Amino acid sequence: MAEAAAIPIIDISTEGGDQAEVAKALVDAAAEHGFVYIKNTGKDITLEQIERAFEMSRTLFSSPIEEKQNCSIQTNNQGWSGMGTETLDPKSQRVGDFKEAFNFGPFTNNQANQPIPTAIIPYQPSIAAFRTSCNDFCRKLLHLFGIGLGVSPPDFFKTAHSPSLPSGSILRFLYYPSPDSSSSSGSTSFTAPQANDVRAGAHSDYGSVTLLFRLRGQAGLELLTGSGAWKPVPVCPPGTEDDPAPPILVNIGDLLSYWTNGLLRSTVHRVTFDGAAVEGESNREPRYSIAYFCHPANETKLTAVPSERVRGFKGGLEDAKEENPYAERKVMTADEHLQMRLQASYLELYEKK
Repeated sequence: MAEAAAIPIIDISTEGGDQAEVAKALVDAAAEHGFVYIKNTGKDITLEQIERAFEMSRTLFSSPIEEKQNCSIQTNNQGWSGMGTETLDPKSQRVGDFKEAFNFGPFTNNQANQPIPTAIIPYQPSIAAFRTSCNDFCRKLLHLFGIGLGVSPPDFFKTAHSPSLPSGSILRFLYYPSPDSSSSSGSTSFTAPQANDVRAGAHSDYGSVTLLFRLRGQAGLELLTGSGAWKPVPVCPPGTEDDPAPPILVNIGDLLSYWTNGLLRSTVHRVTFDGAAVEGESNREPRYSIAYFCHPANETKLTAVPSERVRGFKGGLEDAKEENPYAERKVMTADEHLQMRLQASYLELYEKK
């Protein structure tokens, strides 16, 4: 069996615990690994919500292809993307990602502000509630990052991610067919993958923080370590196998890394067909996952974070290579940052525009 990536597990739910100590542990994990497992006690996001979300995801992806096509992704990053639509590693991939995805933007009064397949219209209140719980949990984490970094004021990040302001935050349902499938969820046909094809190309996330929910036994996620090796990221790391729900996997996005001058790492990761798996997990089955990508309000300017630790950090963005979009330090808004990344991943969509 493969050696798993060494990612810390942190419990942020302890009542009366030392908040400063938890905040320091989060910052240390984000600075060293870019990933951290958060034990899911059900206090912030319930097991029932997660199970319900996966049920809705299966229903959505089994919808007729025509219905999904009527909800195709737009340049606002909302909607359905089929097999090969997104290419997360365009420099290395022969074809686009072997996955389907559906991106949910904001809801108003429990109603989606975008076209959605008929089958999930009755579930809009549940999807909206889950999206809200994810956003609230992200803001809780971001407040702890503010404390751990000594930001003044400590709610700097939390305030910048106000749910009342427009942002690029997205709830994403994902479906990856098995390697030997002839169709995706009985709908869209696709060519069988060849050697070195991937379910999702190597990439780093675009926003501040990402929450990732996965199902037990479904392998495929790998991260790139500092030594240049790919290592699997198990759904249930040692010590969590008997927990009611797998821990929530949290990773730092490019925006938060840029915002902190590279102190917090945005780690490259991918989803493979045939990568090494840990005991009890397999790459051979269809794979479902759910991600929540948390972004600051669109007009937030990515000026230097008011933190002495961030200001004094060396060796992050200053070492960025040429051609890296972060090689030049400049002030941009959160929305400008997001559009820069989306255009690279959805080149054909933006060319049509």
